[in-house]
Parts: sequence; C-alpha cells; structure tokens
Amino acid sequence: MRTAAVVFENPGMLAVRQLALNPPEPSDVVVESIFSGISSGTEKMLYEGTMPVFPGMRYPLVPGYETVGTVIEAGASSGRAVGDQVFVPGASCYAEAAGLFGASAARLVVPGPRTVQIRFERPEEAALLALAATAHHAVSRSTRPASLVIGHGVLGRLIARIVMAAGHPAPTVWENLNVRRASAQGYAVTTSEDDRDQRHDVIIDASGDAAVIDTAIARLNRQGELVLAGFYGGRVDFGFPTAFMKEAMIAIAAEFTPSDLDAVLGMVGAGRLSLGGLITHHSAPSDAASAYRTAFTDPDCLKMIIDWRNAA
Repeated sequence: MRTAAVVFENPGMLAVRQLALNPPEPSDVVVESIFSGISSGTEKMLYEGTMPVFPGMRYPLVPGYETVGTVIEAGASSGRAVGDQVFVPGASCYAEAAGLFGASAARLVVPGPRTVQIRFERPEEAALLALAATAHHAVSRSTRPASLVIGHGVLGRLIARIVMAAGHPAPTVWENLNVRRASAQGYAVTTSEDDRDQRHDVIIDASGDAAVIDTAIARLNRQGELVLAGFYGGRVDFGFPTAFMKEAMIAIAAEFTPSDLDAVLGMVGAGRLSLGGLITHHSAPSDAASAYRTAFTDPDCLKMIIDWRNAA
C-alpha cells in the first residue's frame, strides 16, 4: 500500500510524493485522510531545521499531527470500525521516511487506540482538536483562571475561549499585529502598550516569543503565575529582580493529554466551546509548497487546511 504524503526532504525542501506504508497489524486501522492542518509553530521549525533534536527525528520526514479522516480498514483488535470518523494526532507508518509527526498524508496506518473517534458536523474543524487540547492543557496549568492571554493566533484564541467555556470571566488578549486583532468572541483584544495599568494573577503566553516574558512578569500581581504555552525553540531567560519582587511562579505547558482531549470534546459537545471561525485558508495537496509558505509567513493565515479528498 502506498500514499501521497507531504515530505520535508531536508530543511527548506518540501515535496508531495508517494511513500510505501507499513503493513497494518491487527491493532491498526487504515485511515483515509480528509483534512489536515498545518502547524505554524512546530512544523515551521521542522521545515526550517531549527527544531531541537527529538528521538527518532531525521530527514526525510512527514510532518503533521492535525488530521481528520475515515477508517477504511479496521484490525480485529483496533477498537474501531470501518466508516468511523476519527482524529489522528500523528502517525509513524512509512517505510521510506520518518513520521514526525507523520499525519500529513492521504492514507495512514495507525494503532486504533491512538485515534480519537469523533462526530463533527464540519469535519475540518476537528483538525483543530490538537490545538484546542493544547490550549486546555495550558489553562489547566495554573491554580487560578487566566485574566491575560498573550497572542491572538489560533492557540491564543482557543485559550481565551476555553477560559470562558470553563465559566471564568473573559480574559484580555494582547496582540501587536493589527491584522490579528479582529474576530474576538466575547473578550477584548488590545496591545501591551494600551494595557499598561492592568495587573494580573495569571498570564498565559501563547505567542512563542521569548521577548515578551519580561513584560509579562512585570504585569503580574505579587505571587502571580506565568504559564508558557508557546514553543520557544531556544533558551528562555528573564530578568530576575522583577520576578523576585513579584515572587512570580513560572509554569510550562507541554503536550496535551488524553484527558485534555476528552475535556475539549465535552465542551464542544455541550455547546460551550466553538471551534468555528479559526480556519482561514484551504489548499489542495498539489499546492502544498505554496500552502506551507502561506501558513508560515502570512499573518492573515490563522489556520491552513490541506484537503486530501482529491490527492493524487
């Protein structure tokens, strides 16, 4: 069995080509992909070659951890059935490339328990589940509700929505790019300059910009908490005297857990959390090189979706 897949051949080199798939085991499912999202953080670092080395990381590699598809083959012990709609947070199923994170392909072989069974009226929105679960994980890292979120990309928007979905007051969101300030849903978007007088018990940084950390610490109340929810790629440091005087607590929110996914699915199912309005761009696999450039460089692009339904 073979599949069309996005392949980062080497840093800065992208192709869509046919790859051989590993044969499925009885615990595996074969998934025909419908939509997959492009991560403008993790995948950008993989593409540029700036991602810190992880076990098993090598080029060529297939990126992606935001895929929605339909089960077309289900192993006897997979726990899934043919026709199930599933979210796939990654796959490692290629004979000729590393799967890191491996879900940006037209067809996937993946252990059934790794998939998440879903029922979405708009399946493309399910491609946002990894980001939504990451946002939930970040919100859960603090002991009190966040009143400030830094960054109004998809992650920042989801963090703000989840804070409110949990029943807390709407946070303020900082965003310095004019094109990113629109389309807030029930919360205010401003800049750090316009929010100078406010102090916060909990701040979540979703910008991935280490340069904002000193500013964020200065805006904390005493014994306030700063949650780092972005991925920074290199060293992170801050001025100690201000953090010392604040007795600041700094937490890192890493990968989401199955319980975060369950919580998000529960919020969506109950109508408390919307994943709508976050997908701004679509592309065919044949235009993947252009789609990835847009996702990585165009501030108007919140989330780029690859539509695999017409993959070669």
